[in-house]
Amino acid sequence: MPKVIVTGGSGKLGRAVVRDLLAHGYEVVNLDTVAPRNGPCPTVKVDLSDYGQVAEAILGGIDERHGPFDAVVHLAAIPAPGLSPNAATFKNNVPATYNVFLAARQAGIKNVVFASSETVLGLPFDNPPPYVPVDEEYFPRPESAYSLGKLLDETMAAQFARWDPELRIVGLRFSNVMDPEDYQAFPSFNANPMGRKWNLWGYIDARDGAQAVRRALEAEFKGFEAFIIANADTVMSRDNASLLAEVFPGVPHKPGISTNGTLLSIDKAKRMLGYWPQYSWRNEVKG
Repeated sequence: MPKVIVTGGSGKLGRAVVRDLLAHGYEVVNLDTVAPRNGPCPTVKVDLSDYGQVAEAILGGIDERHGPFDAVVHLAAIPAPGLSPNAATFKNNVPATYNVFLAARQAGIKNVVFASSETVLGLPFDNPPPYVPVDEEYFPRPESAYSLGKLLDETMAAQFARWDPELRIVGLRFSNVMDPEDYQAFPSFNANPMGRKWNLWGYIDARDGAQAVRRALEAEFKGFEAFIIANADTVMSRDNASLLAEVFPGVPHKPGISTNGTLLSIDKAKRMLGYWPQYSWRNEVKG
């Protein structure tokens, strides 16, 4: 049974990740500042900004939470821009990621998955994207302190992988995470296409986000790779052609844009991870 550390397993995406890993035979220990009520796995309260605490946990030195661990999934962070002052967001997120990467390296762990973000693509697209669908082929364009931190996380990951050719480290650029109860609001988005233009009308069902994490853990390549993780469709009932003509009229189109298909390309994740979204808000909203 593979034994995995998950940081941030008490959060919205983290809860789905923990449930999915347990359902697929993994043993999980959650590192978080908050323990979920009746959580399905053990939780250790850890301050990820304190390297000593992180190292003790990941090296398996905490009583009754012994290692060795086979992999680390790092999700814990201030989860979006604007929730805290910019410097506080940066000070929390980037050092925590470094501490997790370093402790995993000290523990000899060769399998690390972490939450990057769609924001590195240039969100909120006040400056239009270079083309649609956007993909991993252009250099990140952070527009916030939060996004800058995610770019630095990816940069660190690439260098940790360079230092250790046996390491696989995967950055998942998650779109806006949604639970099924969030979908009732989706039909209202059609009245104002500008309201969700900031991420090209994308989203990720937390359950599909969890699938992506598991597939990244089970991938076979070495080195660092980043992947956009979104659902297969947009949040809109309106077709992409009319949305793009109204909101992004001058942006070039790449081949393969479908009526309601995602404009956050998941082709790389499909190709290299075997990721394929299983859920859609269209199947959850009645009427």
